Amino acid sequence: MDTPKRILIVEDDDSIAELLRMHLSDEGYDVERVADGRLGLAAVERGGWHALVLDLMLPGVDGLEICRRARAMTYYVPIIITSARSSEVHRILGLELGADDYLAKPFSVMELVARVRALLRRSEALARNAKLEAGVLSLGGLSIDPIAREARVDGQSVELTPREFDLLYFFARQPGKVFSRLDLLNQVWGYRHDGYEHTVNTHINRLRIKIERNPADPKRILTVWGRGYKLAEDAL
Repeated sequence: MDTPKRILIVEDDDSIAELLRMHLSDEGYDVERVADGRLGLAAVERGGWHALVLDLMLPGVDGLEICRRARAMTYYVPIIITSARSSEVHRILGLELGADDYLAKPFSVMELVARVRALLRRSEALARNAKLEAGVLSLGGLSIDPIAREARVDGQSVELTPREFDLLYFFARQPGKVFSRLDLLNQVWGYRHDGYEHTVNTHINRLRIKIERNPADPKRILTVWGRGYKLAEDAL
């Protein structure tokens, strides 16, 4: 029998937290809830989670800080942010910090459960693909190991966030192919949200800083004006 997927809920509203716990438990997930940001951060750092449902407005440490700290860790956990802060600024900020999805309160509990299910399917598919494509992928000075999730540039190890690694690996598997920002949102982030393309730009820029000799004149990740981005087939 498969071990149930472990879901962490960090939510200070008791009624919302209980609804989420009940519905996610009914789906067969092993659910734990904490109501305080500091306890939530400690639980995230302890690890072992398959998904994180995270409120923004928390006592102690806010959800954005927990998201930022989670994305600085070596293991990757899908994150759905839930918050009464429904402004576009907070949505984009959460996504740029590495959240996988965002639901504004009030939201449908069944919709959140469906999104958790979709994120877990995507996470499992990425893990399967990495195993199927085991072995180091090399291209123009780039060396990418999908199992160890390590990248090297010209022989030097590069520290990438989980999302930066996913983005680079996605490009490297299809060098020379142009992807629009919406393509990348769908394929790497796993959703389509018009208006969130800015988060793709931010991650491209951060990735260039880490892998390009001169980020202002990139030779690896190229902008194809009016179409999107591609990884140069002969990147040096």
